[in-house]
Amino acid sequence: MKKVFGRPKSMKDAVFHYCPGCGHSIIHRLIAEVIDELNIQGKVIGVPPAGCAVLAYDYFDIDMGEAPHGRGAAVATGLKRSLPDRIVFSYQGDGDIAAIGTAETIHAANRGERITTIFVNNGVYGMTGGQMAPTTIIGQISSTTPGGRNEDRDGVPIDLSEMLAIAKGSVYIERTAVDSPKNIVRTKKAITKAFKAQMAGLGFSLVEVLSPCPTNLKMTPVQASEWIGSTMTTYFPLKVIKDTAGKL
Repeated sequence: MKKVFGRPKSMKDAVFHYCPGCGHSIIHRLIAEVIDELNIQGKVIGVPPAGCAVLAYDYFDIDMGEAPHGRGAAVATGLKRSLPDRIVFSYQGDGDIAAIGTAETIHAANRGERITTIFVNNGVYGMTGGQMAPTTIIGQISSTTPGGRNEDRDGVPIDLSEMLAIAKGSVYIERTAVDSPKNIVRTKKAITKAFKAQMAGLGFSLVEVLSPCPTNLKMTPVQASEWIGSTMTTYFPLKVIKDTAGKL
């Protein structure tokens, strides 16, 4: 019998700790598949900071370097500058990159650091209790906005990817999702291009991935995925936001 599906070489044989329906496990697999297909397992370094993905080193069979909360871009920059032949990526949630890590990320993009960021946006602080995050959309219920996010009181969701597109040193930024097979395929293509941009010696690249968090959305996995497509994308539309990398 022909084998048509299997575990990527760059992923360990380990059971995920993520909640049922969480998008992290899908995104982890996509990254591992891309690493295998680009044949860079021995050259790539992942940098997860605090958040639900803090234990990513348990799943990726590659070199990993932890970062303090929000400092993924700073640690990735240091690794890339000291080891310029490596492919370095940070893996960060919205509560990490769009809050405490905003400054590091914006300046890394503006400097054109040759790193790649995978930005997992589930619209909530997933690890610490489901509090409102910078990307929580208007009306969304969280543990700190039980009546829904209010624009007058809480401001509007921050669109970090659009902000980073303004930075002169960013070369490729795309927003995708993992709420459907079609969008999962698109996400893999975006991750591939972001890694190729770095391999080509270009500037900062980022893929924002809208990802379901059923536990904190208080939804079933199916409902959470449907919510991404029906509601979250109205605030964060799926699209290529910036691409000066050309064909890679």
